[in-house]
Amino acid sequence: MRPNRFYNVTRFGPVRVGSHNDGRGRVKDTAVCTAPGCDFSADYNTRAAAELAARTHRCNPR
Repeated sequence: MRPNRFYNVTRFGPVRVGSHNDGRGRVKDTAVCTAPGCDFSADYNTRAAAELAARTHRCNPR
């Protein structure tokens, strides 16, 4: 299986947003927090939803 290739990557504080093609050829957008101890990551159908999640994310490190 081919690994995900992220493109159009931007950063909002500690959160990175990137686009990738899923296994069915659809474009998905992912938001991932890069702060230590934070496990936030989610896939979204639209870029706007991923950017909104990135802007409103608050870390809860454990």
